[in-house]
This record gives sequence, structure tokens and C-alpha cells, in this order.
Amino acid sequence: MITKQIVLAARPSGMPKLDDFRFENIELDPIEEGEVLLKGLYYSVDPYMRGRMNEGKSYVPQFELDQPIEGGVLATVMESKSDLFKKGDIVLGALPWKEQIIASEKTLQKVESTVESLSYYLGVLGMTGLTAYFGLMHIGKPKAGETVVVSGAAGAVGIVVGQIAKIQGAHVIGIAGSDEKVKMLKEEFGYDEVINYKTNNDMNATIAKLCPNGVDVYFDNVGGSISDAVIQNLNFHARIALCGQISLYNSTEVPMGPRIQPMLLTRSVLMQGFIINNFQKDFPEGIAHLSKWVNEGKLKFTETIVEGFDQLPTALLGLFRGENKGKMVVKA
Repeated sequence: MITKQIVLAARPSGMPKLDDFRFENIELDPIEEGEVLLKGLYYSVDPYMRGRMNEGKSYVPQFELDQPIEGGVLATVMESKSDLFKKGDIVLGALPWKEQIIASEKTLQKVESTVESLSYYLGVLGMTGLTAYFGLMHIGKPKAGETVVVSGAAGAVGIVVGQIAKIQGAHVIGIAGSDEKVKMLKEEFGYDEVINYKTNNDMNATIAKLCPNGVDVYFDNVGGSISDAVIQNLNFHARIALCGQISLYNSTEVPMGPRIQPMLLTRSVLMQGFIINNFQKDFPEGIAHLSKWVNEGKLKFTETIVEGFDQLPTALLGLFRGENKGKMVVKA
């Protein structure tokens, strides 16, 4: 069988370009015992993929040149030599960007469709939702009446973070990059206030005005000057969940900014970086809470779905231009 794959053609400098990817046609071998042949249905694109395009060690292996990009994929089983999966099953795994994929049964998880869209298992009921849940609940630990600020609030993780904070009884302030996103977060996802950072001339003063009692929890998806402004408004014993730094991922020079250690020290602030695999043993807890809130209508979600396997590189680059509302997913 001939299938198409997308490989890393060059390691980008700064913002990735379409030329950093290459499409190839390859022939797949017959499947062996314990393997399945899959057809990709939905492919996840995520900011962390940018770091995997660089050289050097990180918390996950880097993408190799001339080898397929890899990410979360929902797929259907076309052929099986596995006792765990049969033809027609829907599965989830960290899989290569190929239209048809041969995978070991050990790398896959069966998905039972209980929500309106299978793609939710790449989003609110997948790693996106779990990232929001554990970062906020295990590190941020919001209490009723506290103030929570979320940067990248209109992104896949940010939308979920804000709603979970509201479920906990917090006052929630979001930071996003357009008036359309501001309106969406307030009207559809329950944010109390949202700042458009692209049209705001004094983030420090605006945050101080909207958070008169200070910031108790900061869920940081962005970094850079936005985080500098939030940190200036932290309360004593505030908590920072350090989830992402998308504003810095394409920097070609070492970013410089305020020295935040004095603020963390004098206000007894906890700042903890995390990756979702830190909480792997607790995944059942997170999935149980997220599923319950979705089924109760307390947790809503939105997606930006791009049509066509060939659009995967374009969709990934769109993340860094803020073209997504919620989770960015490519439908094959």
C-alpha cells in the first residue's frame, strides 16, 4: 500500500516555514502480529511541536530530519492482527503524520465515542483538558473568591482552564489577542473579564485595575512581556502554573526581561513548570472530572478544524499567528 507522509525537511530558525516540511509517498509493509493498519481521522497540532523541531535534548525526543512529524492522532482500524483491536475500532495514539499508519497495539488506546465529536479526545477529553486540569488543580489550587489570570486564554488549554477556575468559584481574567476572542471568552466560556493584549498600551495598569485584590493564581501559556505584567500584580502566596511560553518559541536570541526572582521571594510565590506526563498516574482522576463536567454542561469546548491531511503544516504554523480558537485539529 502506498501512503503519504509529512517529514521534517529542515530545522527552522525562528518562525517555521512551509519549506521546513516535505511530503513523501512511501510503501507500507504488511502488518505483523500485534500490529494494526490505521487510517488517520483527526490530527492534533500543538505549540510544543515547535520545540521538537530544534536540535538538542528536551523532555520529549526531538523530531529527526527526514522522518515523519509525530503527534496525537485519532484513527480507525482498517486491518488488525491484534487481539486488542478489531476492524472499525477508533483508537488514539502518538503517531506519525501519515495518511495510513502501521502501529503496535501497545501504543494505542481504544476510544468509545460518548461525546458529540471524536476530536474532543484530542482536546478537552485528551491531553489538552488534562493539561488544564492538572496545571490548575494540582499547582494553581484555586480557592473560591480568589482571582485567576490565564494568558493564551482563547487557546485550547486556556479555554478549559478558565472554566475549571469558574467551577471552583474563582474570579477569572483572561488575556487574548483579538476583540473577537475577548467576546467569545466572556459570552461563551464564562470569563469575567478579558484583555486584548494587542490593543492594550499598559498591561500592568490594566491588570491592576481588573484585579484590585491582586492575582492569586496565574496560568501561564505565553511568557514574555505579558507574564512580566501579570507577575507585577501577584499576591502574597500566589501560585504560577508554568504551562507554555509560546511568545518565545520562535526567538532566535536569548530573550531578556525583568528579573522576577525578587518578586517571587518577597511575596512567597510558588512558580512550577510542568509537563502533562508528570501526572500520568493521576490521569483517571482528571478524565473522570473532565467527563463529568462535560456531561453536566459545565465545561464547553471549541475547536478550529482545518480540512485536509495536506494542511497539517499550515495549521501548525497558524498556531503561532493566533489563528486558532480553542483546539487546532486537522480532519483528514
